[in-house]
Amino acid sequence: MTPPTDADTAFRRLCADVAQCRRCPAMEGRCRVLSPANGPLAARVLFVAEAPGRLGAERSGVPLSGDASGRHFEALLAAVGWRRADVFVTNAALCNPRAPDGNRNRRPTETELAACAAHLRRQLDLVAAPVVAPLGAVALAALSRIAPHSLTLAASAGQAQPWAGRWLFPLYHPSPRALLHRTEAEQGADMHALRRFVDGLPLSAESGGRR
Repeated sequence: MTPPTDADTAFRRLCADVAQCRRCPAMEGRCRVLSPANGPLAARVLFVAEAPGRLGAERSGVPLSGDASGRHFEALLAAVGWRRADVFVTNAALCNPRAPDGNRNRRPTETELAACAAHLRRQLDLVAAPVVAPLGAVALAALSRIAPHSLTLAASAGQAQPWAGRWLFPLYHPSPRALLHRTEAEQGADMHALRRFVDGLPLSAESGGRR
């Protein structure tokens, strides 16, 4: 068995801190979706989605799994030869934001995203991925809290951009609603472009100047 590294220990501590987090009263009783099931710390690409889904990660404890968005995401991964074990997947907000009736997902508020920003920063510090792929406009904006950027999803989807010593590779969210703005074929082409870009980076590279 491989002995744990300092990063493994720090990640376990982060997962414990997230599990105990009570910064957002509306999230009381919700699953805190961060665990080794998110993926390996040595992944070469880190996907950041918006928030756990009510019918997906809230039930499974695994980001982008168990619902329509998760199934589409896994199909996109499979189409380019990636498995969940090859990538790290997280969310800008680590708990499921729900409408007042409890029966629908809602977008996380700015306050909730700000409360989770420290958790996201710690994940970025621990996951070695040279490429960060935000899935959707909310995740793209959340990353600007970590290191400012002026990217928009419409202008930058499917293209690598230098960011904080790494690369940002914005993608549309794999939700059914996002298909109204980016077709399935276009999303598939974007994922293939991401795979080619990651494969083209030297294995020792941590991208555009990260130290």
